[in-house]
Order: sequence, then C-alpha cells, then structure tokens
Amino acid sequence: MAAAVTLAAGLSSAAAAQSETTCARDVLVAQSMQRQALDQLEQADGDDAKNCRVWRRHVETMRRVASVYGRCLSGSERSERLAQVQGSDREFSAAIKARCKGQ
Repeated sequence: MAAAVTLAAGLSSAAAAQSETTCARDVLVAQSMQRQALDQLEQADGDDAKNCRVWRRHVETMRRVASVYGRCLSGSERSERLAQVQGSDREFSAAIKARCKGQ
C-alpha cells in the first residue's frame, strides 16, 4: 500500500513538472504570437478588406493567447495579461462588427 501511494505521488509530481514545462513553452509561444499579431496590425494599410482579414486573424490569435494565459499563469500576471488580450479581442471584434460587413 505504501509503495502504491509513493508511486502515485511520484507520478503526480512528474505530471506537474511536465505541465510546468509545457506551460512555460506555451506562454513563450503565446507571447510571440501576440507580438506578431501586433506587428500585423501596425502593417495594416487602411484598405478595409485587408484590415478586416488582419482584424479577424488578430481576434483569433488573442483568443488562443488568452486560453494559454488563463491556463498557465496565475496571480496578478494572469489578471493583467488576460485583461490586455481580452480587451484587444473586444476592441477588434467591435471594429469587425462595425466595419467588416460582407468582407
């Protein structure tokens, strides 16, 4: 019985370590995705059709990034980063609704 408890605790620790490693990688990828999305917004040229595509891609990216931040971060860092990407999602979703009908 004691061996089973020790084995289960060891597996739980290994799973937690794997999850931390996965989250560390996922957060780095999410930060990179966020930077790329912002770069693409800066390069948008004012053409509504192109802007709409960029904005839709931006919203999709912010939602994926928010998912990672929600899963992998905690405390004030989680709150701040989620507020940032969710605010951007809301802002560009509103712009899409207002300016991208039929595009």
